[in-house]
Amino acid sequence: MPPEVSVILPFYNSGKTLAAAVESILQQTFRDFELLLIDNNSLDKSIAIAQKLAEKDHRIRLLSEEKQGVAHAMNCGLKNARGRFVARMDADDTSQPERLEKQVHFLRNRPNIGLVGCEVNYIAHEKNTAGFNRFVKWVNSFHSPEEIDFKRFVEIPVVNPTVLFRRDLYEKFGGCFHGDFPEDYEMQLRYLKAGVKMAKLPEPLLEWHDTPTRLTRTDDRYSTEAFFRTKAFYFKKWSEKQNRFHPDIWVWGAGRKTRQRAKLLEKEGLKIQGFIDIVKGKTTEKETLHFTEIPDPGKIFIVPMVTKTGARELIQSFLQKAGYKEGKDFIMMG
Repeated sequence: MPPEVSVILPFYNSGKTLAAAVESILQQTFRDFELLLIDNNSLDKSIAIAQKLAEKDHRIRLLSEEKQGVAHAMNCGLKNARGRFVARMDADDTSQPERLEKQVHFLRNRPNIGLVGCEVNYIAHEKNTAGFNRFVKWVNSFHSPEEIDFKRFVEIPVVNPTVLFRRDLYEKFGGCFHGDFPEDYEMQLRYLKAGVKMAKLPEPLLEWHDTPTRLTRTDDRYSTEAFFRTKAFYFKKWSEKQNRFHPDIWVWGAGRKTRQRAKLLEKEGLKIQGFIDIVKGKTTEKETLHFTEIPDPGKIFIVPMVTKTGARELIQSFLQKAGYKEGKDFIMMG
């Protein structure tokens, strides 16, 4: 009989953390799983550690992927997964013992949900972590499919190593795509575009370790600009179905950086009718309104793209108080 869950854990030069990550899976209260360890050309002692662990527990399968990159390693795991559900795990994180049990129970009882994540307990390994702290506070603050739908263009809505999803999603919509973009975010946006409902359990079932070598800190594919390129591509597809004024939009934020990022939307075929800003009398190459001058709801569609700390919450609150409905009259992207 195939296992109920396949846990996919890619690793590359993870000798210092791999054993702890694996043990946190082996100690799960839910026992019907296989653990696929995918070596991605490690040069340290990771392979020896993985081999020793595999010898002790028959649920571990050790695989290798010669194409460098976490997307290729993840796809290797997906191709070899036998479980009805697939769980993601990183080599430098640890899962709480009840994680798989609670996530499997959630999906078994909610056939309309395709993917479930959870909150994370953030473990910083250096001092410069203010940005990550803000992200964790944000991503832990919402859980429902509707909230995830609305927040998809702000940032990745579900922390990738927390996800557990139905394997048939991979069979229908594909695995990880490799390119100059964050592969985990692209995959979630692709699944959401296909109509997959996602949710998160409102408790931290994963310790998310933030080290200086984490790809999100060192790889250009996880830069702010790479995220905005990915957002622009999928926002165009979302706008075609959800924006009654498509392709026309108004961008909230008339600063230089925001206007540069807004050009990514134009490259995808969106037509920016003008900008909205907090500075009265600001001039740009397009019409620019002071935020107090926006029309009544139902006249325009607004895409706030300001990334300044705290601005997103203020803009969202202002629009909602003005009668604008999220997903109908505006959607956040900053």
